[in-house]
Amino acid sequence: MSSVLKLRDVCAEYGPFRALFDVSLRVGQGEAVALLGSNGAGKTTVARVASGLLAPSSGVVEVDGVDMTGARIYRYARAGVAHAVEGRSVFATLTVEENLTLAFRRVHGRAGVKPSLERAYELFPALARRRALVANMLSGGEQRMLSLARVLVEVPKILIADELSLGLAPIVVDELYESLGRLRRGGTSLLIIEQQVGHALDLADRVAILDHGTVSWLGAGEEARDVVHQAFEPA
Repeated sequence: MSSVLKLRDVCAEYGPFRALFDVSLRVGQGEAVALLGSNGAGKTTVARVASGLLAPSSGVVEVDGVDMTGARIYRYARAGVAHAVEGRSVFATLTVEENLTLAFRRVHGRAGVKPSLERAYELFPALARRRALVANMLSGGEQRMLSLARVLVEVPKILIADELSLGLAPIVVDELYESLGRLRRGGTSLLIIEQQVGHALDLADRVAILDHGTVSWLGAGEEARDVVHQAFEPA
């Protein structure tokens, strides 16, 4: 299987603090990989390195076989890397459709707005039902869907989804992961970074566990459940 994203022996630092130690990880074409770990394990740092937000201090980052180490963020975006960061990022006083239209027009021009809206509403049916509602009237989960839909203005080769479930009700998390499944069936690879492991395990082909900035375990999704439950079992 060809790799859409590959990290080889990546180290990363924030000033004097070293966050990642020789992390190697790959995501294949059409594959879903879950990166799991406790708070402070370095999961978000992996996401930042993989999307170009943080340059590694050593090691190599490849996208579709091209060395992107240290490249500017726009080059990662052009290569098909989309990063859905923690939290919500929407224009609170605009409607759902106005938020989406602004994002889609910037990327596709006026003619591309309608098909992009149709795709967004297909991926996130809840947004279709709220299209005329002002964004600050949406629930937290719906705002998360809206921010994610704006990221997916073009079908990315890989989506890096960072803590999608953070602070959301279980029923909303179910909807978000159903949308991820639809996206994957459309051909997008996924790197799912989660602390809540259940949904990620259901979707993942492979699982990596990060511990203190190092990959401590890597294996197939069906083999991961016992390992994960032991790793996160309360002391």
